[in-house]
Amino acid sequence: MSFFPGRDPEPGDACAVDSIETLIIPRTSDIGGLEVRRALPTAKRRLVGPFIFFDRMGPALLRPGEAVDVKPHPHIGLSTVTYLFDGKIRHRDSLGTEMVIAPGDVNLMTAGRGIVHSERSPEELRGNPLSISGLQTWLALPDALEEMVPTFANTAASELPVIGDKSVEARLIIGALHGQHSPVTQYSDTLYADIRIAPGGRFVIPANAAEERAIYILDGAVDISGETFPADRILAFRAGDEIVVSAAEDQAAHVMLFGGAALSSKRYIWWNFVSSSKERIEQAKEEWRTGRFDIVPGDEEEFVPLPES
Repeated sequence: MSFFPGRDPEPGDACAVDSIETLIIPRTSDIGGLEVRRALPTAKRRLVGPFIFFDRMGPALLRPGEAVDVKPHPHIGLSTVTYLFDGKIRHRDSLGTEMVIAPGDVNLMTAGRGIVHSERSPEELRGNPLSISGLQTWLALPDALEEMVPTFANTAASELPVIGDKSVEARLIIGALHGQHSPVTQYSDTLYADIRIAPGGRFVIPANAAEERAIYILDGAVDISGETFPADRILAFRAGDEIVVSAAEDQAAHVMLFGGAALSSKRYIWWNFVSSSKERIEQAKEEWRTGRFDIVPGDEEEFVPLPES
């Protein structure tokens, strides 16, 4: 997704669990006809590892005549990771890529020095009710790769390793966990996993899984060290602690685990632009304003204008 016209997410109430550094409650707004909850960045927590934006799309059922329509818009200095639970989105970008993203696939678009893309409900599915549910996260690129050549890669759900037993199924999206390794490219140490815990089940997040770690609770509630946390919360954990995430005895839980190594320098964010340099962001703003970014083949007629502030 793109520019978020709502207020920033807020830190939650103080938490009694010592291993939880930050509790974040997402803010909700409408982007391109779809309800989106944004959990990162916040005033008190800008990043978790390289994760600098964390958006939950839906779940929603769009009526006939409604659709997701995020017009062409630019990015620099980051990778977008689109991961769907339900529905489909057609991705087009200025590299000439056209891809219908299916549930469970990993869509990794790396902007580097600059890319433009659009995200829309597939034309062939419009006119019928459309269900949509998923996540889009943004990963800030490390200093040495902020101006890399833009790239795009799609990894099918069948290629992702699965960790678990009869009470847990964890699909590893990016990185390494419990001896498994995802084939998805990472530009800095990154961890991202889709974890479903059966009623009464538990999942252990090792202390050394990543330097910085957090979970987003999608559905159900989880127990950590005797305290229960409901859905639509981010819990960012203290470094060096093993974390045990448990589901209630009568209800399954669905969480996303994410994090990685902390960046070596500060990142500035303005609209869809991320950079270690304020001057670079000003340059990108002027390039978009004056039409110097590339167009998106097959989606040339519309675009998102540069915000006024």
